[in-house]
Amino acid sequence: MADNWDSSLYDDRHAFVWKTSADLIDLLAPQPGERILDLGCGTGHLTAQLAARGVEVTGLDSSLSMIAQARQNYPKVKFTVADARDFRFPEPFDAVMSNAALHWIAEAGLVATSIAAALKPGGRLVLEMGVLGNIAIILEALEGVLSQAGHKLTNPWYFPSAAEYATVLEQAGFEIRSVATFERWHRLEHPERGMREWLEMFAGTWFAEVPLEERESLVREIEIRLRPKLYCDRAWWADYKRLRVIASAARLPLRTQSGIPTP
Repeated sequence: MADNWDSSLYDDRHAFVWKTSADLIDLLAPQPGERILDLGCGTGHLTAQLAARGVEVTGLDSSLSMIAQARQNYPKVKFTVADARDFRFPEPFDAVMSNAALHWIAEAGLVATSIAAALKPGGRLVLEMGVLGNIAIILEALEGVLSQAGHKLTNPWYFPSAAEYATVLEQAGFEIRSVATFERWHRLEHPERGMREWLEMFAGTWFAEVPLEERESLVREIEIRLRPKLYCDRAWWADYKRLRVIASAARLPLRTQSGIPTP
């Protein structure tokens, strides 16, 4: 899996990704001594907050640069590089938490299966991710500008409906406890460069095959299209819509010959 993350830009300008979701920890209700996995931990801030609750926590991310920054931020916390679609640990976890990571992985069934295999029977899962309709305004501008310029559209995001993702989890052996969707429009950090910094941070895949000399004009056109809808009060805004799920792993998971849990 390619690592296109700028961990410094993430911490400097996009800390809202973890700060606005810090209450996931309260939903998880970690107990001292529990083993907890922070799946898609990024630069480790929520992982460190879990560690402060007295749990044995491991932060997992597929990005080498994110994990390197996490280890620099919190040298006493355990972090590991692994793929969420296929990871293994020698001992199971009491709980798994994931924030703003699973909408980057279209192979949701593989992720759910890996999480289920990593949990103790009855173990808890608390997640937040982009849901159907997330950044719909930004997505429309990206698709429109790049397709009009004749470029291939490479969408790295997976924004399922709440029902779709709940079904994925149930097929992996989870029992759904709670599902909620909500809008969370967010004011971006820089008053003028906020949208282009957001595109640089999160939309790099869209521009991967665009010649460097064309990128600036395309970004300007995207800003022009978005300004009437996403620029107000002298600031850029991102039109986030989120999904939160609380689930528990099957207490007696059944497995087929393929290793995929059955309900």
